[in-house]
Amino acid sequence: MANRVIPSWAYVPWNLTVAVLLLLIAIRWDGQGLDEVGLEPRKVQSGLRWGGAASALLLSIYLVGLAVPFTNGLFQDSRANISLGALAWETLIMVPLGTVLMEEIAFRGVLPAMFRKRLLGHANGALRADILAALLFGLWHVLPAWNVNKVNPVFRDLLPGPVGQVVAVAAGVLGTGLAGMGLSWLRNRSGSLMAPVLMHCSSNSLGYLLAWIVQH
Repeated sequence: MANRVIPSWAYVPWNLTVAVLLLLIAIRWDGQGLDEVGLEPRKVQSGLRWGGAASALLLSIYLVGLAVPFTNGLFQDSRANISLGALAWETLIMVPLGTVLMEEIAFRGVLPAMFRKRLLGHANGALRADILAALLFGLWHVLPAWNVNKVNPVFRDLLPGPVGQVVAVAAGVLGTGLAGMGLSWLRNRSGSLMAPVLMHCSSNSLGYLLAWIVQH
């Protein structure tokens, strides 16, 4: 729906609605508590600390990537060739409210909690729940990765044509699946969804911002 059906103006309200519905399903229908889905108010401060530290580390990695000629080309992404107003909309509205909030509620909050409930008593049940959620998070990115070898010059040169597209999508699914496991670790370590929310926002918004700076 978000990638192919609804108009662009509906992206944020659609995903916010989905996030609310997911929470209602988990809490009202499946009997999950706020702590199980990562929304316990007393743990927000811990989430902010861990998410802030992870975001600072990510920024340093991005800056190294900008400084190294070999990786600098990764920031030459045509999706960031936009106006300043469009950049503000993407980084301050679309990413945090349209993408991150729903994805974190779904893949680090609701799904792991529901999987854990059904894997209770199984060996490594919590880990298996996180792996299942991360796998679905990777598959969730098939459509977003569909044209990455066309909009990014580095991937366009390395992975040309239909075969390159398949490889790019497979790499996108694998990469986001692994990222999902890292975000799950942050959520579990901090006890709050705020940690992966901050990290996810930093990953996407800082990527847009730095790519925009490089191109302008």
